[in-house]
Amino acid sequence: MKHKKQDLPTKEYTGNSVEQAIEEALTDLKLPKEKVKIQILTEGQKGLFGMHGAKKAKIKVSVLSCGNK
Repeated sequence: MKHKKQDLPTKEYTGNSVEQAIEEALTDLKLPKEKVKIQILTEGQKGLFGMHGAKKAKIKVSVLSCGNK
């Protein structure tokens, strides 16, 4: 018997740092870090003098199924 790969929820989050984006994702999903897969899309960058040209960190988070480790 074949099982179809189940599409698990995937969502993108942003923050001033990767750590902040991860915290936001875990709080939103109400899951521990061990239950999600985190892919860093972009690292956050501070702009000139901390303001001009700043870029937020962006991550993609997928909820792991029971069989994934």
